Amino acid sequence: MNVAIVKYNAGNVHSVMNALHRIGVEPILTDNPDILRSADKVIFPGVGEARSAMTYLRERGLAELIKSLTQPVLGVCVGMQLLCEYSEENDTECMGVFPVRVQRFVPPPNDISRRYKVPHMGWNTIDALRSPLFDGLDAEPFVYYVHSYHAVLSPYTIATTTYIAPFSAALHNGNFYAVQFHPEKSGAVGEQIYRNFLAL
Repeated sequence: MNVAIVKYNAGNVHSVMNALHRIGVEPILTDNPDILRSADKVIFPGVGEARSAMTYLRERGLAELIKSLTQPVLGVCVGMQLLCEYSEENDTECMGVFPVRVQRFVPPPNDISRRYKVPHMGWNTIDALRSPLFDGLDAEPFVYYVHSYHAVLSPYTIATTTYIAPFSAALHNGNFYAVQFHPEKSGAVGEQIYRNFLAL
């Protein structure tokens, strides 16, 4: 199977590549349009800041290219947010694959003990799972998060997590899938999610 990882200025590529190696997959890291179009599966990872990432992608024609892909595509963390319509992070217009807004976590005003810190970082459960992406997992598996922004709940939500309030842990629209958490840092659960994605 030919698996491509999108190479760009916010790609968290090394840990994703290592996770794929652990399940016996040798991915191609590339920003070459022909290779991305011909891949069987495409993974669009990301860490960092939305506006600079979108500027980079647009200047190189990668934003339109990613939107045009017809094979299964998996966005991860910031990759998921960039596939959404709009991010509050530096007032950023994103790709619009998912017509969903991305908002910053705002701790409740009565959080005197500072229970809710931003970024949301560490292990949390995902629930309300409704996608083959989560086949073979328990009803509320633990995954690893590091993020200050989140996609709001929508008809495209296929898994949720609650931190301050419920938000979209994962999204699906057509051939596009996305997760807010880091499968590559989520142990056996994350490896199963990658296997499930590659089996789509």
